[in-house]
Amino acid sequence: MIVEIYSKNDCPYCVSAESICKQNPILIDYTKFMLGEDFTREQLFEKFPTARTFPQIVIDDEPIGGFTEFKAIIDNRRNKYKNNTFFVEE
Repeated sequence: MIVEIYSKNDCPYCVSAESICKQNPILIDYTKFMLGEDFTREQLFEKFPTARTFPQIVIDDEPIGGFTEFKAIIDNRRNKYKNNTFFVEE
C-alpha cells in the first residue's frame, strides 16, 4: 500500500502514523510531507477541505482521514492476515 502522511512539527499522532509505516516496510511504502516545508495550510485545505486535525493520511490515492482511521485500517489488515490459514505466528 502507498501511504502519504501530511504532518506537522510537534504532532504525536503524526509520529505514531510514521512509526506504523516504519514497522511495516514490506507492506507500506510511505512518504511524509511537512507543513511549512512541503505544503501550506491553504494547500492542505484544498486537498482535505474537511480536515481539522493532523496528520491527514492518503492510502493508495484515497484520503482516509487521520491517525485513528489509519490505525483502524492497519489493524483490520493485520487481522485479515492473521486469520489467513497461511499466517504463521512466531
